[in-house]
Amino acid sequence: MNYSNPTQLQAAILDWAGTVVDFGSFAPTQIFVEAFAEFDVQVSIEEARGPMGMGKWDHIRTLCDVPEIAERYRKVFGRTPTDDDVTAIYNRFMPLQIEKIAVHSALIPGALDTLTGLRQDGLKIGSCSGYPKVVMDKVVELAANNGYVADHVVATDETPNGRPWPAQALANVIALGIDDVAACVKVDDTVPGILEGRRAGMWTVALVCSGNALGLTWEGYQALSAEKLESERKRIHAMFEHSRPHYLIDTINELPEVIADINRRLAKGEMPQAS
Repeated sequence: MNYSNPTQLQAAILDWAGTVVDFGSFAPTQIFVEAFAEFDVQVSIEEARGPMGMGKWDHIRTLCDVPEIAERYRKVFGRTPTDDDVTAIYNRFMPLQIEKIAVHSALIPGALDTLTGLRQDGLKIGSCSGYPKVVMDKVVELAANNGYVADHVVATDETPNGRPWPAQALANVIALGIDDVAACVKVDDTVPGILEGRRAGMWTVALVCSGNALGLTWEGYQALSAEKLESERKRIHAMFEHSRPHYLIDTINELPEVIADINRRLAKGEMPQAS
């Protein structure tokens, strides 16, 4: 039995917030700010966005390790945050997130038609998220009400390690019956999500404008001048540089052209690990 390279993609593994739903990825960001505020610790929206893409407990731990935030916490509690303190913040974050997730549940404009087209072309649609399952169940329900149902969903607490580890992406490969990781493309708006795809041996596509990096509503994005948009693209491209995405596009609606290009490259014998 001999190995042969795949000649076309079999699946797209998609993130959720900032990729398919919640343009600007506001649902988790605002709740981090509110959860810290309940402990009288101020965290800005910009600070809260920093570790986006990680599992939520790890996200809070990373925020607590930021020297400025740790100092604000120390002024309130007389010590820097321990893991028990992180868990306390996480336990407040979770019910707030579940309560308010519907506020930012709209599909990204055009995403449903784009994904319908990809399915018609034979692609399976896997998905994963930095949300734990209790939140993901609600996100999935709300998305289904809007017409989007992924073929498989993996929450961050359903694998031993969340992003940037590859476990969630690989769990999709197994569940979807994909025979080669090189026949998958991981699409995400965060650096940890791109690293997840890279480490899983997949093609990777970073979303520049629909998610956490730009951090604007759809209306705010549409209102940007051409000069400002180009400036933001350059900033965000630089932010993603060290995670080495194979492609960078504005939104998921540009994904079909990327899929076609990857298929051309696969047909020529190119592999994601080599580029």
